[in-house]
Amino acid sequence: MSWGSELWDQFDNLEKHTQWGIEYLEKYTKFVKERSEIETNYAKQIRNLSKKYQPKKNSREEEESKYTFCRAFLTTLNELNDYAGQHEVIAENLTSQIIAELSRYLQDLKSERKSHFHDGRKAQQHIESSWKQLESCKRKFERDCKEADRAQQYFEKMDADINVTKADVEKARQQAQMRHQMAADSKSDYSSYLQKFNQEQNEHYFTIIPNIFQKLQDMEEKRIERLGVCMKTFADVDRQVLPIVGKCLDGMTKAAESIEPKTDSQQVVESYKSGFEPPGDVEFEDYGQAMKRTASETSLSNTRDGKEKPTTKSKGKLWPFIKNKNKGSGPEDFSHLPPEQRRKKLQGKLDELNKDIQKEMDQRDALTKMKDVYVKNPQMGDPTSVDPRLSEIGQNIEKLQFEVQKFEGWLAEVEERMPSKSDTHRRSGLYETQNSMTVGNNCAQDRESPDGSYTEEQNSETQVKANINPAPAPAHNPTSTTPEFDDEFDDEEVLPTIGTCKALYPFEGHNEGTIAVAEGELLYVIEEDKGDGWTRVRRNEDEEGYVPTSYVEVFLETNAKGAMTYI
Repeated sequence: MSWGSELWDQFDNLEKHTQWGIEYLEKYTKFVKERSEIETNYAKQIRNLSKKYQPKKNSREEEESKYTFCRAFLTTLNELNDYAGQHEVIAENLTSQIIAELSRYLQDLKSERKSHFHDGRKAQQHIESSWKQLESCKRKFERDCKEADRAQQYFEKMDADINVTKADVEKARQQAQMRHQMAADSKSDYSSYLQKFNQEQNEHYFTIIPNIFQKLQDMEEKRIERLGVCMKTFADVDRQVLPIVGKCLDGMTKAAESIEPKTDSQQVVESYKSGFEPPGDVEFEDYGQAMKRTASETSLSNTRDGKEKPTTKSKGKLWPFIKNKNKGSGPEDFSHLPPEQRRKKLQGKLDELNKDIQKEMDQRDALTKMKDVYVKNPQMGDPTSVDPRLSEIGQNIEKLQFEVQKFEGWLAEVEERMPSKSDTHRRSGLYETQNSMTVGNNCAQDRESPDGSYTEEQNSETQVKANINPAPAPAHNPTSTTPEFDDEFDDEEVLPTIGTCKALYPFEGHNEGTIAVAEGELLYVIEEDKGDGWTRVRRNEDEEGYVPTSYVEVFLETNAKGAMTYI
């Protein structure tokens, strides 16, 4: 059905309808724009989420990469990042294929609509003007006819009156004729203009307006068609990224399926295996007779020459079942680590150095070839210009090779002195630690001084106290004289309080088995100094550990140490 034939008299309604159509298209454009912004923001949030949970560039990253579940999560994060990229593609395609196109189309549509309605108003104004002229001619003809009738009546009246002169009658007759002539002329003009108006009106309603309305109808249909195409594109934009999104999801699924619990649990052994043998039985120490207190062999101290040495606290040895608080990077030779872990670290360092050497050698080979080309073809470059870089690379290789020799020496030392099950034997219920003690020359069995450094020298103050206070422990408190190594394993047994102490200096307690104290803080003593320079204290039911004896003032209970007080 044509607007021109069916809606010839609905000019104003068509104007309102086409304006509403344009506003609806603008509304849809705004909808797509907001959808695009949502996709952009969503992609940004997904990328930020992926970035937030990416492993940090630190030593922990290397540890995490050993576990299958960590690698699976990293793959998931990377796939999620790609997934976010597809939402960015959706936003970009919505903007380029719909928003930009509709924005340009709306401008053309508004211009076209304005042109059509301008032509319609112009035609409307023309027909209205013609109608007004027709009405003017009609009224003129009507006036002239009335004037002619009045003139005719006046003439007839004058002609019938015997008292009127003949001249007056003739004048009335001429006036009537003139009026009749004017009426006839007006009639002719009215008839002529009426015919003209009818032609214009017919052309207006059957040609001009239908053509304009047909253009408006075509314009409206194109608008609706364009809207339909955009709606289809709106769906296609999402459908186009579905294959890639599916691949991202498949990647996540594959990563999840690659997790191997058995492998990860075995990796725990590889990561934390120390290489030490478990401790042996604790030998019986007879306190039934007065004797000079000596350090127990079970304290893991070196007793090879039979000399008394205070029990030392190993920097490299972990207190069993106590969290290692030492988070520092440690010395270059990794001597702060147990033998097995140290061996792995040294081997990893050697692998890195060998890779660096290979890179440098590859660069040297490439520069050497370039120099040969320059020598054969001087126009391509100066051969001497490569020499400084070759010299620099040679120095780098020498430095790296020196580092390799150094780490290979440390590695050989560790592998030679690592204990093996075939030659490990027990001595007085305690395993022989000679090899590991030799490695400990770096720090494995060095005693930590109160300021956190390690030294092989015996604390004189501790030695004096060990000699001055040889009193045996009371019978009701056997745990107070239990060897240190046994205390490490018997954490589940709560030691009774044997006194109190006051911190003279602050102690940070970074290392394993220690506890941080503040200056002036009061603590409970649960195990006195055994001659190794450390006193075991408790803050509350959950916090206990060792502090340097020289950092505290100890007050032992009367029933525990004969009311002895010492600093």
